[in-house]
Amino acid sequence: MDLMSILRIAMRALARNKMRSVLTMLGIIIGVGAVIAMVGVGQGAKERAQQQIAAMGSNLLFVGSGTVNRGGMRMGWGATKTLVVDDMKAILRECPAVAAAAPGDGTSAQVVFGNDNWYTRITGTTPEWFEVRDWPVASGSTFTQSDVDTAANVAVIGETVRKNLFGATDPVGQTIRIKDLPFRVIGVLIPKGASAAMGQDQDDTIVIPLTTLQKKMNGNTWLQWIMVSATSRETSYAAQDQITALLRDRHRIRPGADDDFFVRNLADMAALADQQNTIFTWLLASIASVSLLVGGIGIMNIMLVSVTERTREIGIRIAVGATEQDVQNQFLVEAVVLSMIGGAIGILVGLGTSLLITNVLRWPVKISALAIVVAVIFSTAVGIFFGFYPARKAAALDPIEALRYE
Repeated sequence: MDLMSILRIAMRALARNKMRSVLTMLGIIIGVGAVIAMVGVGQGAKERAQQQIAAMGSNLLFVGSGTVNRGGMRMGWGATKTLVVDDMKAILRECPAVAAAAPGDGTSAQVVFGNDNWYTRITGTTPEWFEVRDWPVASGSTFTQSDVDTAANVAVIGETVRKNLFGATDPVGQTIRIKDLPFRVIGVLIPKGASAAMGQDQDDTIVIPLTTLQKKMNGNTWLQWIMVSATSRETSYAAQDQITALLRDRHRIRPGADDDFFVRNLADMAALADQQNTIFTWLLASIASVSLLVGGIGIMNIMLVSVTERTREIGIRIAVGATEQDVQNQFLVEAVVLSMIGGAIGILVGLGTSLLITNVLRWPVKISALAIVVAVIFSTAVGIFFGFYPARKAAALDPIEALRYE
């Protein structure tokens, strides 16, 4: 018997019990839909995390002033005062894997405009910071090296600061007060959202010239950090090693002694986030796959019932010349058809659920073509696996006993 004939017989058999067939397919529909939707959620979360890390800067390394041991008490990061502007210049000069660098210091302060005020982070740096952080302005402009040289009272504000101080008013050209010092707003940074590293609002900041911060606000002559951009993500680890070796030499740190600085590579953070989200995606997919297993058991159950109901029919088929292989193929095809139709409907359910999650819950969802293909293959495999035993049982029936069956 050819495949098309077997397929037509299978479709007629399933059509005779429409409700039973639909209920049998329901487990496969839910399973395939859940797998596609859950993998989409996991992939969306993975992509969002990578976007947030990329938003922090281009191939970014963070060089921070380190800890210090005072009388047996280890202070937190930023306690040392050995990181200076000359270190940054040496990094640019002597580390070939480094493309750009920007020094920085920071504080927090109450900022006032008119009758409104806002407490925010104040970052002091140089114009290169905007390049290293890959952070252009949405309006206005950034400050220049001339502003740094003259310790000018100019400021570039983040989107969160703009909303809380200015509302609908254009901030560019306006004057704000930071620690009783007047600053002219010359630009507004494009929004970046929360930091993937610590969940902080990156837009809640004001950026001013480094010399203005250090000479007029906190009196520091050292740096809290240096932002470094490697020539590429692949060379960021080489840049990390080069910076570490250079600073240990410049700070005269003996072999075996602790560094008075630290270097963090965002590539490590990206790899960790990628690994965590991959585990998260597999976990969601595994949970959703349980529905496919339940659906497969449902198919086996119904096919066993079908074999029992059609025992006499099987006997007649064998009596008129059908082989055991023909009978086995017939019931196996019925199981696969149930599974494949359920899988096709499940794909539509999965896509619809993904759109619903995106539009209603505002979660990032990325539909994966691979997940759809795997779900279809898996649903077909479920039909074959769970349909084989009932099909084999039907083929093994004694035709004489089958013809006597009432």
